[in-house]
Amino acid sequence: MEVTEAIRGRRSIRKFTNQEVPKNVIMEIMDEARWAPSWGNTQPWSLYVLTGKTLGKFKQMSLDRTMAGAPITPDVPMLEKWPDAMKNRYNEVGKTILSSQDIKREDKAGREKYYREMVMMFDAPCLILACIARDNLVEYQMLDIGLIAQTICLSACSKGLGTCLLASAARYPAEARKIASISDEWKIVAGIVLGYPDTSAPVNKFERTRAELDEIVHWLD
Repeated sequence: MEVTEAIRGRRSIRKFTNQEVPKNVIMEIMDEARWAPSWGNTQPWSLYVLTGKTLGKFKQMSLDRTMAGAPITPDVPMLEKWPDAMKNRYNEVGKTILSSQDIKREDKAGREKYYREMVMMFDAPCLILACIARDNLVEYQMLDIGLIAQTICLSACSKGLGTCLLASAARYPAEARKIASISDEWKIVAGIVLGYPDTSAPVNKFERTRAELDEIVHWLD
């Protein structure tokens, strides 16, 4: 697969098949991803790959905590206020995700079912928890974690696999550390679910949008 094809073809997958991803394929992806750039070649990331029983425990914990209404305590807080343009894009993709599944705004049961699927990692057979060092400056590390996360996603796409970056995988870091044996010296930033896409699912096929080039690129001759 050409690089351009992977860049344009990669999309967030929100429904996976039950086919397991062979360990050697996951290892290939992680081996390729370690060549992602980082500031000063510091490579400040630590990646934890959860599959099988460990992932099953993680999914159940995530569901139980969510259904119990447990407070969300991520290591890296989400923004509470977005600039209007970003907020509009965020809201629009949320509407599109639900409408692609024929879930209407007033369909409370349908919305709750989708959110349960999300906290259960969309039934993906693999979850990668991306972590940064607690004692280092968050801002530089967040740039680097984004670079390796995108590299993982592109590598997976080139192998016919799908991914989705999930903040919901980092909502309960204390519990996640126990399950995945992650030292407290690491902050859990996000999760990347990995698996084979269900190509028949409408939620994996809706038309995506991006800002026009002149909205984000400024030419200075």
